[in-house]
Amino acid sequence: MTLPHPNADQISLPIVLAVLGDPTRLAIVRYLASKEGVPLNCSRFLDLGSKTNLSYHLAKLREAGVTRAEVVGTSRLITLRRDDLDARFPGLLDSVIAAAGEDKALPAIGGHDVEMPA
Repeated sequence: MTLPHPNADQISLPIVLAVLGDPTRLAIVRYLASKEGVPLNCSRFLDLGSKTNLSYHLAKLREAGVTRAEVVGTSRLITLRRDDLDARFPGLLDSVIAAAGEDKALPAIGGHDVEMPA
């Protein structure tokens, strides 16, 4: 089973910004950025809400082209589409992640704050 993802040239700035305007989705992106390049099981984000709620947020991120979800058995591995986003909107993701890294109002994942790369 494969999940639909937009091609890099189909990623739309208004949609990306709308998706990143949600605190839960922004917390997911911040956490993925802190684990750059490491595919994470969707269960890693269960601190953010119910499975149904989390599934909704992960789908919105995938549909906007912010993340990639790969189905592996019964799991979904989530990665940040940094290369595609940087090519399409240079500097946007870095700016959003930097601002999110300083936002104490965002929900924490794993019961602690996210360590941001320098």
